[in-house]
Amino acid sequence: MICRLFSYRFRALDVLLTLLVAPVVLPLIGIIALCIIVDSSGTVFYRCQRLGRGGRPFVMYKFRKMRRDAVGPLLTAAADERFTPLGQFLTESKLDELPQLWNVWKGDMRLVGPRPEVARFVDLYPDLYREILELKPGITGLAQLEYVNEGRLLSSEHDAINAYAQAVLPRKVELDQRYLAQQSIAGDVAILARTAWLPGRALARRLFHRSYAGHRSPGYAGMLLLLGGVALAAAYIASAGALVP
Repeated sequence: MICRLFSYRFRALDVLLTLLVAPVVLPLIGIIALCIIVDSSGTVFYRCQRLGRGGRPFVMYKFRKMRRDAVGPLLTAAADERFTPLGQFLTESKLDELPQLWNVWKGDMRLVGPRPEVARFVDLYPDLYREILELKPGITGLAQLEYVNEGRLLSSEHDAINAYAQAVLPRKVELDQRYLAQQSIAGDVAILARTAWLPGRALARRLFHRSYAGHRSPGYAGMLLLLGGVALAAAYIASAGALVP
């Protein structure tokens, strides 16, 4: 009964926060979708299968960040040649994860929780994942924050799949187990606050530092995203001001 009560509280938090951010996030999703269409040919969204609560598979949504004809390994490195011009920025900023708000609304995921994995990696640690899969997976969490630069870490590895399975995944499992033992409303809010900084940090890095395979600026698609975001923020501030007497 207590576990069910906590589950209802976390679900209520997810629904409330999703509704609160919807006026800002939905236009942002539209802007990113437009940028993807301008940036490269192909679909706007990418669908992939992950394991959810109880080990049940579900379809998780992301913004497409790779070329339409891209083929290759399961994991992506920081300078993966399959990225579209905009795709690398979406990955670094974690904006490619925004469509998972639909998964949250449907009840497949939570805003905060263990990161959903593919069955191939879950099968490597079945006993440990049996506990982790008692929870719904999350868009963000302790493991996602610690490995926010996972692509850069794997880019230096000759065998990225093996490096992920042997070095990265055990640490993620440890962090997910910690979250399982310590989860709370306050902890979730703190994780969400830390996550909110990631898009701005990624954009600032791309604008002011020579990185991302040697590019000095975000490119035309990234600049379109930046201008769209500025316009969105200005419209939001203007509308908020109009509501104040």
